[in-house]
Amino acid sequence: MPADMNDYFKKKQPNRSVDDNNSNLKKLSNNNENRGDRKTVPQLIFLALAILVGIIFLKPFTIINSGEVGIKVRTGKFEEKPLGAGLHFYIPILERIIPVNTRIRLITYSDTHKSTIGDNYSSALSKDSFEGGLRRNPAIQVLDQRGLTVSIDIAVQYSLRAESAPKTIETWGSSWEEKIINSKVREVVRDVVGQYPAEKLPEMRNEIASAIQTKVREKVNSLEGQPVILASVELRNIVLPPKIKAKIEEVQAAKQEVTIAEQKKEKAKELALMKAEIAKGEAEKNRIVAQGQADKIRIEAISQAKANKLISESLTPELIQLEQIKTQAKFNEALKVNRDAQIFLTPGGAVPNIWIDAKEKSQKSLTVKQQIESMATDAN
Repeated sequence: MPADMNDYFKKKQPNRSVDDNNSNLKKLSNNNENRGDRKTVPQLIFLALAILVGIIFLKPFTIINSGEVGIKVRTGKFEEKPLGAGLHFYIPILERIIPVNTRIRLITYSDTHKSTIGDNYSSALSKDSFEGGLRRNPAIQVLDQRGLTVSIDIAVQYSLRAESAPKTIETWGSSWEEKIINSKVREVVRDVVGQYPAEKLPEMRNEIASAIQTKVREKVNSLEGQPVILASVELRNIVLPPKIKAKIEEVQAAKQEVTIAEQKKEKAKELALMKAEIAKGEAEKNRIVAQGQADKIRIEAISQAKANKLISESLTPELIQLEQIKTQAKFNEALKVNRDAQIFLTPGGAVPNIWIDAKEKSQKSLTVKQQIESMATDAN
């Protein structure tokens, strides 16, 4: 090989070695980068899983439903502002959120039921009636004015004031219903009912119910911050001792009998008045009829008197004689039919003759007065 060719290859060999070294360094660097990427992906997945597990187990959020408020407690201290309905986050271990029911609640005091019915919402405070919608307590036993035991059945509707709920729970605790409502109601009922005797309680029911509601409202509203909104206090029933109840029933039965007797008396009185009015009307009717008859007779008598006067004034001897002749003619006609009749003629005078039928032996003689009346009738 020529010298120049040898020199040429000698010069080229060091450059080749440098290039090889550079390529080896690049390969090594690429391998290191790939190894780093392979290590980063598992770390990210592990971190994401850890966060997810933390969210599931620690649950750093809560949901407040409508009709509730949330109370945030930070390291044991209640925040003054309540949380409204919706999703709220907090720091586990350091913070927690307590949901509190602000719906209308009902406490009944009755011997029929003694259980508690809730709204089926979980409570972070307790499982007692704090979250209950309906609570039933035994009837309130009260001593009346004479020391007799009376049972009072009552119902109270109320709700927790939302804006002051944190302060209320902080001050009164989870048993605020027992401390605020139950104690005040029992105290007022005993004070009001104890002023009356047992037998007067049914009569004074409305007055007692009004007094209980007014005084319970006053006591609840007098509390600092007015933590509770009182809707109503209803007196449902008053259970009296058996002896008092029997006595009241006897009195009521006697009063009912008296009332029935009074009603019968009033009815009889009305009937008597009606009969009196009917009799009075009948008497008035008879009086009017009698008065009419009397007036009729009087008018007829006056008319007859006037007619008689006119007749008497018009009578003359000649006219009387003419009438006698007419009467004699009638007798003569009668003799043609009844020949056994006896006729006695009396010339002159007011009665010209008397006619007696011989066939009728039992017939009585006509008196002069009857004859006159007969003549007057014929004249009319």
